[in-house]
Amino acid sequence: MIIKSVEAFRDFQEEIWKGDFLVVGGGMAGVCAAITAARQGCQTALVQDRPVLGGNASSEVRLWILGATSHMSNNNRWSREGGVLDEILLENLYRNPEGNPHLFDAVILDFVKREKNLRLYLNTVVYGLEKKAMDRISEVVAFCSQNSTRYRFFATQYCDASGDGALGFLSGAAFRMGAEAKEEFGEGLAPDASFGELLGHSLYFYSKETGFPVIYKAPDFACKIEEIEKIARFREITPKDFGCRLWWIEYGGRLDTVHETEDIKWKLWQVVYGLWNYIKNSGKYPEAANMTLEWVGHIPGKRESRRFEGDYMLHQSDLVQQRCFEDRVAHGGWSLDLHPADGLFSEKAPCQQYHSKGIFSIPYRSLYSRSISNLFLAGRIISASHVAFSSTRVMATCAAAAQSVGMAASICVRKGIDPRALSTGQELRELQSSLASTGHFIPSFKLEETDDLVRKAKIHASSEWIVGEIFGDREFYTLETSRAQLLPFQKGVLPSFEIEIEGLSPTIFTFEIRSSSRTESFTPDMVLWKKEIMIKEGIQRIKVDSQLSLDEPQYLFLCLIRNPEVRVRTSSIMLPGVLSVFHKFNRAVAKQSTQTAPEGSGIESFEMWIPERRPGGANIAIQFSPPLKPFELRHLTNGLFRPVKGSNAWCSGMQEDSPVLTYSWEVAQKISKVALHFDADFDHALESVLMTHPERCMPLCVSSFKVIDDQGVTIYACQENHQAVHWVVWESPIMTRSLKFVFDRPSPNRPVVVYGIRVFEK
Repeated sequence: MIIKSVEAFRDFQEEIWKGDFLVVGGGMAGVCAAITAARQGCQTALVQDRPVLGGNASSEVRLWILGATSHMSNNNRWSREGGVLDEILLENLYRNPEGNPHLFDAVILDFVKREKNLRLYLNTVVYGLEKKAMDRISEVVAFCSQNSTRYRFFATQYCDASGDGALGFLSGAAFRMGAEAKEEFGEGLAPDASFGELLGHSLYFYSKETGFPVIYKAPDFACKIEEIEKIARFREITPKDFGCRLWWIEYGGRLDTVHETEDIKWKLWQVVYGLWNYIKNSGKYPEAANMTLEWVGHIPGKRESRRFEGDYMLHQSDLVQQRCFEDRVAHGGWSLDLHPADGLFSEKAPCQQYHSKGIFSIPYRSLYSRSISNLFLAGRIISASHVAFSSTRVMATCAAAAQSVGMAASICVRKGIDPRALSTGQELRELQSSLASTGHFIPSFKLEETDDLVRKAKIHASSEWIVGEIFGDREFYTLETSRAQLLPFQKGVLPSFEIEIEGLSPTIFTFEIRSSSRTESFTPDMVLWKKEIMIKEGIQRIKVDSQLSLDEPQYLFLCLIRNPEVRVRTSSIMLPGVLSVFHKFNRAVAKQSTQTAPEGSGIESFEMWIPERRPGGANIAIQFSPPLKPFELRHLTNGLFRPVKGSNAWCSGMQEDSPVLTYSWEVAQKISKVALHFDADFDHALESVLMTHPERCMPLCVSSFKVIDDQGVTIYACQENHQAVHWVVWESPIMTRSLKFVFDRPSPNRPVVVYGIRVFEK
C-alpha cells in the first residue's frame, strides 16, 4: 500500500533519453526515417502522440498508402517507392492481402520493435524544447498521458515528421501556411481566393452487411436529411462505399487546420452520422436495409497545415518538367491534386488532378530547415509550395523522402556534421549511394560500389531467356480501346513483329510504334512509325516490319489502335519489365483518357496509357524476328534494380526448373554478406488497406533459393522470400572461391528473375 500525506507540490515522474537521432511523429514518414537511421547504427528515438503508428495509414484513419504509382492509373511505370516502405508494404501483402487496417498496425509495429537501436514512445506528445543557440535544438520535452511521465530527449540531430510541424514550430523554424501567389514561382495552378488556400481534413466510416434488417436512429447532433441533400457530392454516394473511398467527405480548408482541428472533426462527425442517416432512412437506398455502421473515425485525416522552408522549395514546374536535381534523393509521381477549401460544401469539383508525364525527383535541400541547423523535415511538411505539396503530400512519397532523412541523419551523426553539409560533393554522393544500396530508388542514379566483390568476379548463368515469341495461349481481346505492348529494345534496327488477330468483319487495322519524348518516362507521345493494314474476317497472322533504327536502348509502345472489329491474341507469360497497357483512365485519379491542360495552367496535355490489374492485363502474343535479348547477364552488374530504359534484369530460360548463377574469383574471397535483388513488380500499387490484392507474393518474385560454396556445401537456404531485396548475412565470414545461387522457379510458366547480386567482405 502507498499512502501519501498532503504535500505542497508534486511533479510527474521524469525520464531522460540521450542518443543520436530523435524523430517526432510516427506516421509512415517518421517510421521510415527512424528505422533507416537505426539500421545504420544510430541510437534513435521515435516519439508518437497516438497509441498506434502509421498516422493516416493507421487503423485510426484508414487511408491507403499511395505515391508515384497512383493506383497504377498514370503513365509512371515501375515507379513504386523502394526501400523501407516497400519492405513494409510487401510484408503487409504477405500477411494481410485483405487490407485489414488493424493487421497493418501490427505490421508497422513489428518493423519498429525489431530494431535494436530504436526506442519507441507511443502516446507521447512533444510540448517544449531548448536551444543552445538560436539555430540549434539541444533538448526536446514530451509527456506520455498513459504513464504520467515527462520525457527529456537529448540528441545530435532532430527530425520533424509530426504532420503539423510541432517540433519545427516550437524551434522557431521558418514555415508557411496557405497558398503562394501565382507570381512567386510562376505556378499556373496556384489557387485564387474563391478556391481557397488549404486542403481540408477527411473522416471515414466503415459499414457492413449483417444479413438481417437493421434500424438506425441518428444522434441528435447529426446533419438532418435536408441538410445532406444540399451537399452536392452526396448524390454520388452508394451504400457500398466505405473507408478511404469516401475521401471527399472533406472540410476545414477555410479554417486554421492546426488549432481548429477539433472544430473541423466535430463538423465531419455531424456529416458522417447524417450521411448514414440519409442512406438508411431517406427511402432511396432499399439495398441498405440490412447494413449497419461498423466504424467511424475518431480523428480526421489531415492533408495540409504548415510547410517548412528548406534551402530549396519545390514548385510546380519542378514536377511537371520532371527536373532531375543533382541532389535528388527520392522521387514522387502522384498528381498535382488540389481540393477546394470548402470541401464537400463546395460547388466546385472535389479535386483537380493533373499528372506529369513521368516521375519527378525530390532534392535533398528540401528535407532540412534553412533556419535550424540540426532539424530535418519529413512527411507533408517538407519544403514545397502549396501546389507542389499537393503531390508530395501523399504517404508513399513522404515515406520515401523520409528514408533519405534517416540515412542523412546517420551520416551526420557519424561524421559530426549538420544536414546542410550533405547537400553537395562527396558527402552527397555517399548519401545517394547509401540509399540506393538499401533498395531505395533515386531517378537516373546508378549504384556503383567499390567494395562490391562482384566487380572482380566472373559470372556464369545456366541459361538466359532469348525472347523469340511471347506465346499466345490465352483468349482474344477485342480492341474496344487502344492497347499497346510496352517492350525494351536495344540500339539498332528493330526486329519485325508478327501477331495473331481475329477480324470480326473486313476492316482496316492501324498499328503504331511510339516512344516517349522524355528519357526514362513512359508516356507514348511520339509516333515513330504507323501503318494501316487491311484485315479480312477470321483468325489470321499479320507481320509488321518497320525497319526503324534506334540510336540508344529504350522502351517502345507497339500500339494496336482501337477497332471493335478486331481482336488480338493474348498470353499468360509474364516477363520482367514487359507490360500491356491501355489507352483509358481510372476515375479515381483522372477524368478522361487524355489529360487536357487548361490555358495558362503550366500543365501538359497527353494521353494516359495504363495497365490493368491482375488477373487482367495479359501481354499481347507476339513473335519477333530476330529474337529479342532484353534479359542479358550483363544487367546484373549495371547498378539498376528495376526497369528504366531497359528491363535491367537477368531472366532464366523458360524450360529450366532450377536455374543457376555462379560467381567465381581467381582466389578465395572473405565474404560476410550478400544482397539479392528480385522482381517484386514495382508497377503494382500495394495499397495498404481497403483494396485486396490477387496474390500474397508478387508473381515473379523468387521465394526459394540456396547458396553453395566452392566445396559444394549449401551455406544458406531460403524457402519463404517475398521481398525485393533479400540479405544473406553470415555471423562468421566465409572463405570461398565461388558462390553458386540455385533458384526455384516461382511457378511452372514463370521464369526466375534477378536484378542484381552484390557481395561484400563486411
